[in-house]
Amino acid sequence: MSEPEPHGTAAPGTEVPEPWPHATGAAGTAVTEPEPHVAITPGPAATGPGPHAAARREGPTLYTGVVTAAIARLRAELVVLHHELIRWGLVVWTAGNVSARVPGEQLLVIKPSGVSYDELTPASMVVCDLAANPVEGELSPSSDTAAHAYVYRAMPQVGGVVHTHSTYASAWAARGEAIPCALTAMADEFGGEIPVGPFALIGTDAIGRAVVETLAGHRSPAVLMRNHGVFGIGGSARAAVQAAVMCEDVARTVHIARQLGDPAPLPQADVDRLYDRYQNVYGQR
Repeated sequence: MSEPEPHGTAAPGTEVPEPWPHATGAAGTAVTEPEPHVAITPGPAATGPGPHAAARREGPTLYTGVVTAAIARLRAELVVLHHELIRWGLVVWTAGNVSARVPGEQLLVIKPSGVSYDELTPASMVVCDLAANPVEGELSPSSDTAAHAYVYRAMPQVGGVVHTHSTYASAWAARGEAIPCALTAMADEFGGEIPVGPFALIGTDAIGRAVVETLAGHRSPAVLMRNHGVFGIGGSARAAVQAAVMCEDVARTVHIARQLGDPAPLPQADVDRLYDRYQNVYGQR
């Protein structure tokens, strides 16, 4: 389980680049209608202290009213989304986490480390800069914060990141095997197979680097990290959670199909048509 691990701090390096445009998504309490996926186009990465790194040591951080309101909204939304992880059976105990990028700022909001889901409140969420330094909040941030921060630095379109140890998807990760695209639901949501990334240790940005490298060239918003679990991304935190929910659903179905024989993969042309329809036509527009 990753949450109880100590939080790794980012090594000093270059400064965090200027804020990128934020891809927003609709907030909600249930993962139902699809959210558009972000384009996987890795951008510049950076490590080292960000401009807000000293704020937690020196006292309360002063933000504009717009930023303060955005952080408050994301804190409340993350409480709801963490309960969605429980609702869909994606986590146990204190494992797993969801984060959200603060629009227009070099900041993210993330779950505190090792805190029970029943005890999560908006105030318990931790604000960090994009070098993974905590800048606001009384608790220590998730041990996966450095991984989340790297994804935000490298993928400007990403507005939310999720990590789970859901059973069936993690079983595929333990085998080090990608989930083949054998279902229309996979074509719709992932645009192909769900890829598997390399093993990386928790506590630094190594997992984030592996997530970015693995998803490059894939339409999938989810990746299976070998011997670990699922990381999902989205234009919003809600969209990232949707990716994790759907990843576990198709992992279970394809696993069951394998007990009966070899699943038949979908032709790529059909995958492309299904993906385009789901991303651009399905749902309320």
